[in-house]
Amino acid sequence: MTTAHPAILGGPPAFPDGLPFVRPPAPPLERVVARLAPSYERGVLTNGPLVREFEQQAAEWLGVPHAVAVSNCTAGLMLACQALRPAGPVVLPSFTFSASAHALAWNGLDVRFAECDPASFQLDLTDAAARLDGAGGLLATHIFGAPAPAGQAEALALGAGIPLIFDAAHAFGARLAGRPVGGFGDAEIFSLSPTKVVVAGEGGVVATRHDDLARHVRLGRDYGNPGDYNTEFAGLNARMSELHAAIALESLDALGAHLDQREAIANRYRDGLGHIAGVDPQAVPTADRSTWKDFTVRVDAERAGIERDLLVQGLRAEGVDTRCYFFPPVHQHDAYRRQRVDLPVTDRTAASVISLPIWRDLPLSSVDAVVDLIGGLTGRGDEVRAVSSASTG
Repeated sequence: MTTAHPAILGGPPAFPDGLPFVRPPAPPLERVVARLAPSYERGVLTNGPLVREFEQQAAEWLGVPHAVAVSNCTAGLMLACQALRPAGPVVLPSFTFSASAHALAWNGLDVRFAECDPASFQLDLTDAAARLDGAGGLLATHIFGAPAPAGQAEALALGAGIPLIFDAAHAFGARLAGRPVGGFGDAEIFSLSPTKVVVAGEGGVVATRHDDLARHVRLGRDYGNPGDYNTEFAGLNARMSELHAAIALESLDALGAHLDQREAIANRYRDGLGHIAGVDPQAVPTADRSTWKDFTVRVDAERAGIERDLLVQGLRAEGVDTRCYFFPPVHQHDAYRRQRVDLPVTDRTAASVISLPIWRDLPLSSVDAVVDLIGGLTGRGDEVRAVSSASTG
């Protein structure tokens, strides 16, 4: 279809009932209940056999000897950081979710924000390298489910003699040049929250090749208690319940097909947007596989003839739900403004990106419609701005 008259300019909305940004890929309830029943009937409600089974299967998927299930990704980040004990500030991207920085702050560590690449949105390792003097660690994020340049990050951390953590919240199932994300750096931490590709309701996984780090996280998720209540260190209550493990196992069973569906949706978006100037999808190397947890584009206002925020307004009028991740970037959050760091590339990137609807069963016809709506709004920034100004004036 072609939208000759956008809804924000008086036309009828393309999705009068709304097009949601995400629909959690919850597995069938009857399968979850059947899997949970033996543990439930035995009175084992947390950190039981289903958690062990999930950890084993997750380790196989991720290609690591250790996959430790935790209550959420943030707790996993906190415990992994605690185990690694960075001896100084940790360099990390500002273009990431706030939990990346929060986990460091909870460990009493200073954060040192670095720039992102404006095309891939990943941590700019050249800029990060310039900020490593006196640093105690490096943290990178697999942004939107696309693998970060992990090999280069490993070389950088090794050369500096510092630990390397990956916030892999979006990336369960991603591959870097054929290698599963999960075994890079000292630890990679995944999220299993409802918007992710593998869901547990709430949950996380700490993946590592290091025996000592895995042991620390296993103890740390249970207060640091080795079993005799004589805690070895100040841990957390970060255990995964059997219910969450049952959901995660069912979700993991469907992961291969789910990733294929998301890739087909992402390819449809990319093919369509390739004909629209100034709306550029996240750059992902062809040798890599993203989970496409989010499908994110950068809007070049000069080439597109419309600013990001006006495009968001135009799509909202059509019933299309979107997100502006990660705006504001973390260095602009009130919690971190004391850093007083100048990151112009990150500021421009965060102010120009928009994530479009993507979920497992999103019809390709809806993808085509969203692309067409974007095409109908580009070049009409002045008209949209006039309507927007009139409505708020």
